[in-house]
Amino acid sequence: MRIRALVTAALVGLSVLTTQTTATAQQTGDPLGDAQWGLTQLRAPEAWASSTGAGQVIAVVDTGVDLGHPDLAPKLVPGATFAGCGDGPAPCGNGDWRGVDGVGQPADVHGTHVAGIAAAVAGNGVGIAGVAPDARIMPVKVLENGSGSFPEIAAGIRWAADHGADVINLSLGASLGAQVLTLLGINAEAKEAVAYAREKGVVVVASAGNETSPLCGTPAWEAGALCVTATDPKGQHASYSNFGIKLDTKAVAAPGGASKQGCENAVVSTVPRGMGKPECGQSDYDSLAGTSMAAPHVAGVAALLTAQGRDVEGVERALIRTARTPLLGTRGLYTAVQGYGLVDAAAAVQQPL
Repeated sequence: MRIRALVTAALVGLSVLTTQTTATAQQTGDPLGDAQWGLTQLRAPEAWASSTGAGQVIAVVDTGVDLGHPDLAPKLVPGATFAGCGDGPAPCGNGDWRGVDGVGQPADVHGTHVAGIAAAVAGNGVGIAGVAPDARIMPVKVLENGSGSFPEIAAGIRWAADHGADVINLSLGASLGAQVLTLLGINAEAKEAVAYAREKGVVVVASAGNETSPLCGTPAWEAGALCVTATDPKGQHASYSNFGIKLDTKAVAAPGGASKQGCENAVVSTVPRGMGKPECGQSDYDSLAGTSMAAPHVAGVAALLTAQGRDVEGVERALIRTARTPLLGTRGLYTAVQGYGLVDAAAAVQQPL
């Protein structure tokens, strides 16, 4: 039986014309930098003096990436396609968002958006800056029209781990209740693939899910994956986001945006050229919200940390110990809602190795 994994897809596509002001545009020279409140919330620009992610590869295991996007093309390493291969051998493509049939599905803008959040080019005079502006992107297409099977997703994770990924981002998730299936060993492909990647020294970051469930969804639920819940622009738990409950408690929070409060409260990033919604005012960029947007913020910070020579345990330790809990003013304190709290890139890169 084919079990479909549901991408924790962005909830809204909204205008980026009215935005909160940040210092990012001045720091990077990217015209949409002032819209990137997520970078400010993470304190990513303050971390760049210590690390920009140079030499690191972030695998975006998702719907594929627009390989010609000007904010992404200079950053790409060879990728692979596992969705839509049919009865033929896999991989059957290079990770392009348009898939084997050459047709780009509207739902498949997702992977390009995720990739930009993590590692879009900074200072090139167009668009945005990624959290890890000097990291590379590995496009791995495991979803077609926004969904795919556990075996396809697992194959993509393993391929990325075998082909040089330092960080794997999984902005996708199965439907509610899939945690039981993996606990019972009924569908163990993704669980085993995450464990395989971790054994190879790869940091695996996964979105918590958008169902307002207490539990991190699958594969974020699995041991070896860091579960990421979403915050709104105020740093509070986003209303749609799942909580950070999982057996090993390895969960943090990051900017995901608010779902119904206007464009300035979503997350602006790259989309395949020409696919930006007209109301957004940009043809190659769009503003979306979801835990899918939160995960690549953390994947970007993870690349800043692996670039400093940290192993998987060191990366997780730095992220967890320095994460902050809004209002309480504490760091590294676990709560059921946001896990260990909002990731702080500037503090994480300063943690002793």
